[in-house]
Amino acid sequence: MAAEPKVKPSSPSTDRSAPIAYVALGSNLGDSKGTVLRTIRRLETLSVAPLLRSSLWVTSPVDCPPESPRFVNALVGFVVRETETPESLLFKLQALEKEFGRQRKGIINEPRPLDVDLIAFGFETRATKALTLPHPRAHTRRFVLQPLSEIAPNLILPGQQRTVSQLLASLPEDPTMRRVE
Repeated sequence: MAAEPKVKPSSPSTDRSAPIAYVALGSNLGDSKGTVLRTIRRLETLSVAPLLRSSLWVTSPVDCPPESPRFVNALVGFVVRETETPESLLFKLQALEKEFGRQRKGIINEPRPLDVDLIAFGFETRATKALTLPHPRAHTRRFVLQPLSEIAPNLILPGQQRTVSQLLASLPEDPTMRRVE
């Protein structure tokens, strides 16, 4: 099994490697590209090291209501602070969604100005009402795996046997998906 990429935390007082959180970003309302880029800048404040950042991708909506606009997607990886937990990070990610105008109306996969999903948090696993780690559908979604393969191609998500690149290669092509930056 391939090891998860590790980055040393910035604190010289520890020799432990800190986990990397992988976060998927998407937007299909308003200035989607600008929203995703501004969110990436905000996520930099949560990391103790430079972000790993994918390209921006325009993707077709998956499992969304009819006539939903296309998404701008990206993925970032960052070294979390020693005190951060998956639950505390999820709370911060949900606060970012609200700050950028997301209002959950109970419609599954409705168009939204910002969607931020915690894909993985080191090797942590969770199965609670509030949080499932790794993200339960990440390994089947090209709009997650394509950008993730740019920053962590050899990552093996908890519960998987294949790398991100191998999972991506097993998915059908999507001729509508294109890199925009």
